[in-house]
Amino acid sequence: MTKETKIRAIGNSSGTTIPKPMLERFQLTEGDTVHLIEVDDGILMIPFDPTFNEAMRVYEEGARTYRNAMRELAK
Repeated sequence: MTKETKIRAIGNSSGTTIPKPMLERFQLTEGDTVHLIEVDDGILMIPFDPTFNEAMRVYEEGARTYRNAMRELAK
């Protein structure tokens, strides 16, 4: 889905609005954080932290490597 929106003055900053159907589709509400990523063609706005997947991969690797130690610490 592609929608057009305008950048407007908001106090001393600028901002834009997100159409209600998109907010509902991605379960976004006022106060949620979105991440802006520069890509070759423009700006990508995503509702999740792009570093989260890498952090989870590192966690899972550590949990697998130190499985026995974690089990002992949990006692």
